[in-house]
Amino acid sequence: MNRPHRRTGALLGTVGTALAVAGPVMVLRGRGGRKEIRAELADQRITFPERGLPAELAPHAGRRVETGPDAHAYAEFIRGNLAHTTGGRTYAEITAELYAAGGDDEKLLELRQTAFTGQSLRASLMSAYQAWHLTTLVTGLGAALTGLGAALVATAAALAERSPEHP
Repeated sequence: MNRPHRRTGALLGTVGTALAVAGPVMVLRGRGGRKEIRAELADQRITFPERGLPAELAPHAGRRVETGPDAHAYAEFIRGNLAHTTGGRTYAEITAELYAAGGDDEKLLELRQTAFTGQSLRASLMSAYQAWHLTTLVTGLGAALTGLGAALVATAAALAERSPEHP
């Protein structure tokens, strides 16, 4: 094999090996992250109510929140409850209203606490949902890198076999 082909083959082999090693690590990390998300959601023991869900969430009735998509659905359930309870106002809007009213309105103080708690719970569930998607991405990229690495190693080996050695 002439010098440029030898270098190309060596580069392909090295990059391929690195990718073939990195890919399975990413797959394992993605699966581990997914398992951790499931365990954390299970530890929270969140269950959708049997009745009273909006039509789009009805398939979740009575089910436990155990996956990212479940967490997203429950976050939407919280959003609906918050909108109903606060009249569609956010924590920040209620806080502004409270201060405009002198800062000592008991009803607004309670409503602000409700908004804060609901928005915090919703944000936590949305974080689990986003992390779920990241584990999917990491696992998929790991599988793709593994395949690409194996293809590069095979290409490097084929180049080495096809070209006769020339000093």
